[in-house]
Amino acid sequence: MTEIWSTLPTDTTSFYDLDDRNFSNYTSDFKEITLNRTLKPMSVEKTWLHPWTFLIALKLTVMLLIIVAALLGNLLVIVSVMRHRKLRVITNYFVVSLALADMLVAIWAMCFNFSVEVTGGQWIFGYFMCDVWNSLDVYFSTASILHLCCISVDRYYAIVQPLDYPLIMTNTRLILMLTIVWCSPALLSFLPIFMGWYTTPDHLDDRKKNPSLCMFVVNRTYSIISSSVSFWVPGMVMIMMYYRIYVEADRQERMLYRSKVAAALLNKHLQINGISAGITSLRQSLDGSLETDKSNATAASDPRTSSKMKRERKAARTLGIIVSAFLACWLPFFLWYVISTLCGNEYCYSPPWVITLVFWVGYFNSALNPLIYAYFNREFRVAFKKTLQSCCQMTSKLICWKKRRDAPISYSNASSEVAGNYITRDHTMPRCSYNISEGEIVNFQSEAII
Repeated sequence: MTEIWSTLPTDTTSFYDLDDRNFSNYTSDFKEITLNRTLKPMSVEKTWLHPWTFLIALKLTVMLLIIVAALLGNLLVIVSVMRHRKLRVITNYFVVSLALADMLVAIWAMCFNFSVEVTGGQWIFGYFMCDVWNSLDVYFSTASILHLCCISVDRYYAIVQPLDYPLIMTNTRLILMLTIVWCSPALLSFLPIFMGWYTTPDHLDDRKKNPSLCMFVVNRTYSIISSSVSFWVPGMVMIMMYYRIYVEADRQERMLYRSKVAAALLNKHLQINGISAGITSLRQSLDGSLETDKSNATAASDPRTSSKMKRERKAARTLGIIVSAFLACWLPFFLWYVISTLCGNEYCYSPPWVITLVFWVGYFNSALNPLIYAYFNREFRVAFKKTLQSCCQMTSKLICWKKRRDAPISYSNASSEVAGNYITRDHTMPRCSYNISEGEIVNFQSEAII
């Protein structure tokens, strides 16, 4: 404004004596300076608007893809295990329970976090639902890692103590372990959060004053206890279990290799000496230790035993990769969670994008497990393929069934089977053909008449 007043005459008399032309010039100068002051910052802001908009859209798209992948992938695991009898073993019941926990993480934890990102950090569901969200997030994340801990213990007994495994992992013990896994996280999530034990009094006051903000701020005591129960202690147990599994699997593999070599040498020895002395007399002359080695080698070279050992090692490798992926995804979050709580926000300030990143890297683990199953486990890969094919066939049959009532039916008696071809009258749908037995012709004719 000082620029405008400097251009105006200092004499008030002359100012009031301005004619219309001069007054319009001053008015145009005022408008030009005002527009220059207001439009220049907006033009700078518009130049920065497009990259930030692109990054926000990319971030929301990635979050939405993680949610959809977690829901559909874990649902595929559950359906595949229930549909295929070959996958109905004790370990896969833990896997199904883990998939259910990951689905609930996607429904409750991810969706609420996604809504906060969409609204720009505003919480729109109220004070009570903020506690519900935080409780469910802690609950299902803890349940996931406890499932993986149970899977590691199950694989340990299956590989290290294979003879005692049917006696140790019974159906009763399976139900007991799953009950503990699903009930114990409630003592760490719902009880402390709804009672207000998890945070500081200042944060509780701030939440009451600002109900549109939902931030999970914890005190040091809860941070140490919750991180230990949810991550550090089960993680150490899993690392120890899989180290023992790796050592035992390596020992069994070396033993199997030596047994196969011993069996080959024994067969070669019998063939060479059997030419002159006869196999019967040679077997009688062999000492007891050689007979023992032969029986051990024969048992080790049994195709059923060998295939079972290979299958156990593959399952252990797959589940080991799952645990490694879980630790890799959740380790950044729990490091940030403990360090930021112990040193305080004054010394360890975390930008909002860092908090969002560590949360969603942890969430990504819920969508990663089905991909690991499909890539590393052949049985799951075959079951996934069959399940997806069944879904596609069911979808195509449903589409054709909807169009079937208005479509003409043509029958062909060229063979023992009758092909019913359904084509829409407007030719918008593709041709749907099915092989129909002769006994089903009457049913299709009656449906066409109706």
